[in-house]
Order: sequence, then structure tokens, then C-alpha cells
Amino acid sequence: MARPTAVILGGNRFPFHRIERAGPTIARQLERRGIDVDVTADRDVLREDRISAYDVLVDYTTDSTFTDEQLAGLCSFVDSGGGYVGVHGAADLTTTVDGSRDEPVPELRELLGGHFLAHPEQTMFDVTVVDSYHPISADLNGFSVWDEPYVLEYDDDVRVLARMDHPKNGDVPVAWVTSFGDGRVFYCSLGHDIPALVTDGVQSVLARGIRWAARDS
Repeated sequence: MARPTAVILGGNRFPFHRIERAGPTIARQLERRGIDVDVTADRDVLREDRISAYDVLVDYTTDSTFTDEQLAGLCSFVDSGGGYVGVHGAADLTTTVDGSRDEPVPELRELLGGHFLAHPEQTMFDVTVVDSYHPISADLNGFSVWDEPYVLEYDDDVRVLARMDHPKNGDVPVAWVTSFGDGRVFYCSLGHDIPALVTDGVQSVLARGIRWAARDS
């Protein structure tokens, strides 16, 4: 069977979440797990004539500024059966290079099923699997990770797979799945920087999420 194909989209506009730093690390780990990966900061990869070359978009963006054509290409890709995997800052739907917007980008908020609200400082915390029946989380053990813990708003109908118990944030989801049209959507709030991205548990859940989104058995 052919290996699933994914493109990781990120940016370098902020001193954090830089795709030139994180992208190669993510790609290496996914390649080792049987997924073919391209990495880019070119948001025009979302155009319909380009995104169709992949099974899954892995969204590692933070600035949620997209052109109408880029948004339409992404939504059409997922709606027609493509996979979407949002990682960490992909849920930050109000931040822009120039500041912030008052409300999340509506198209992305509907696609993702939730969005970022805030985060305390980076710390070590435990991730607990709460759904052992979904293909992503079945047989996945809990783990500890040094990361930036996100506070998230999320829809009632998303299927939460894993959570963290944070002393300030409380009980918060770190991974969920939902659908958008005929496409599969997976979101994981982990992955702020290299220490998190090289954690075995984070690597496993991302690879599993991509395979599921790609419908790779």
C-alpha cells in the first residue's frame, strides 16, 4: 500500500513556532513512521490545484491570516474528503502579525471544532488517554511532556481522545477528532517547540492522527 502523503504548513513570522525550526523535526519523525512529508511556509499550497496532491494538510500555522482563495482551497479539500491535522498554534484563530482580531476566523473555527483562548507558561504535565476505542488513541499510553499547555474552547460534538490535568487550567482536552463534510479532522494542542515534538507520546499521537485523517489502515 502507498504511504500516506502530508504537507506541513507553517510560518516564520513569529520568534516562536517557526516552521524552519520545527518543520524538519516533525518531518523526520513522520517519515520514520511511514508518512511521506513536505514542509512549506507558502500558504498558496492551499490552492485547490496544489493541495490535491496530498492526503493530509498538517497545519502548524499561528497567524490565521489567509486569502479568500487559500481558505476556499482548504475548506474544499477537507469537505471533499481530504484530511486536516491541526497542531498546537493551528487553534490560535485570532492572532495575526499585526495584532489580533476580535473573533476567530469563522471558516477555520467551523473546520477545527474549537479554538485557542490562552496559555500559562511552559511546564511538565501529564497527558491521559480518555478514549481507548478510537483508532488514534487505541492502545496509546499516557505520557508526560514539557510543553505550552493550551486553554481551549471546543464544540460539544468533538470526540475528545486525550486530556491533561493542569494545576491552573484544570481538566482540558489536548486531542480531539471531528468531521468537516466528507473530511476527517484531528487536532492536537501539543507541540510548542522541539522538547515537545521529540517526545515519543507526541510523535505517536501525531503520526496516528495523520494516518487516520488520511484513511490509512
